[in-house]
Amino acid sequence: MSGLAKTVMRRLFSEDYTDLKKRLTRRLGSADLADEAMHDAWIRLATGRTDREIARPENYLFRTALNAAIDLHRKEKRHRRSVELDLALEIPDDKPTPEEEMIARTEIDAFETIVSELPARQRAIFLAARVGNIPHDVIAKQMRITRRTVARELVRAHEYCLSRCKELMG
Repeated sequence: MSGLAKTVMRRLFSEDYTDLKKRLTRRLGSADLADEAMHDAWIRLATGRTDREIARPENYLFRTALNAAIDLHRKEKRHRRSVELDLALEIPDDKPTPEEEMIARTEIDAFETIVSELPARQRAIFLAARVGNIPHDVIAKQMRITRRTVARELVRAHEYCLSRCKELMG
């Protein structure tokens, strides 16, 4: 753009600034984005280089501001994707470490050993109540014993398991 053309375009931009911004805000749906686009359009006009004649300067100004808004939107989108990727890379891995897996396996083996040491009926009651989550009255009915017996056997099983855990882990 020649020096005279730049001067004319800048003057037109300044004179039509309010109307141009309103049109751009309506088109973009955001006054903030329109502000940023208007700023970028002003810079583009100041640094632009074209030798061609501009037939409709008002349309040229609007299109310049609209192109600036599109570029800003694309830039923001790329930045947002970059931030989302950075956040995704910061997600901690909840997978247990090999050491944690070994400790868990050892604890499970100890639990299985302790439970296998319980008398058969006590083991059946304990597993039904604590692993199977079966209500005491259902266990009592299935095993043809009283609910009180189920409760007593569970207490004994718990006491035994706790004492054996302290022996094995302590």
